[in-house]
Amino acid sequence: MKQNAYSEIFADARKKRPLVYHITNYVTVNDCANITLCAGGAPVMADAPEEVEEMAGIADVLVLNIGTLNPGLIDAMILAGSMANERKIPVILDPVGAGATRLRTQSALKILDEIKVTVLKGNAGEISVLAGAGGEVRGVDSHRSGGDPVTVARDLARLRGIVVSVSGQTDIVTDGTNTLLIDNGHAMMGSISGTGCMVASVIGTFNGISHKPTVATTAAFAAFGIAGERAAAVANGPMSFKTALFDHLAEMDPETLSTCAKISKA
Repeated sequence: MKQNAYSEIFADARKKRPLVYHITNYVTVNDCANITLCAGGAPVMADAPEEVEEMAGIADVLVLNIGTLNPGLIDAMILAGSMANERKIPVILDPVGAGATRLRTQSALKILDEIKVTVLKGNAGEISVLAGAGGEVRGVDSHRSGGDPVTVARDLARLRGIVVSVSGQTDIVTDGTNTLLIDNGHAMMGSISGTGCMVASVIGTFNGISHKPTVATTAAFAAFGIAGERAAAVANGPMSFKTALFDHLAEMDPETLSTCAKISKA
């Protein structure tokens, strides 16, 4: 894949400003809204069952995040996801903490079974659990993968017919046939809460203007990782890093993404 394919998606997001509808957790909701703006999208957050179908009816993409879930929220996600499927807009699922509790695991599987998800984004532990490969999740963090993450992700992508992405030191994006590795990022991204949620919002933004989910998701990981690298270079600690992360994504241009993206085939 030529590097300019990723930068073109980034440029299109800035130009078209997709409406990125989130049903997400209350820990990182403001960060997700702001990172969406920095990536070029227009965020909207709404989880009342009475309006989720209507909101999904006008959005360009739907991002679902189960970080602070309850049964009513999952019902709202199913309603919104059904409308998104009817309209054929992308659905991004972040199964935060799947594997940590039965409720989280069963809720993520329920969404995958009842909704046509476009991109599943999780850490190695979450993806392993949802693939039935084992794995261990403590709280919302991956503790152990149930096998080689590339193989697990590829097999799950083939089984579900979706794009599976795994966040980590090296990010993985696969549709079951094509598998890409992204080596952008910095260790400081683990010093603040919510970077996984935020990258899902960037993935949503890029998928909101693209019909190529593998390429759009790869571009999102690369852009977010480059912003993390540049933020770490000027940060004095976690909070200054967080501010710089937003700033560097907001000021990034397509040429920077094309030049600095570290993307390879598995």
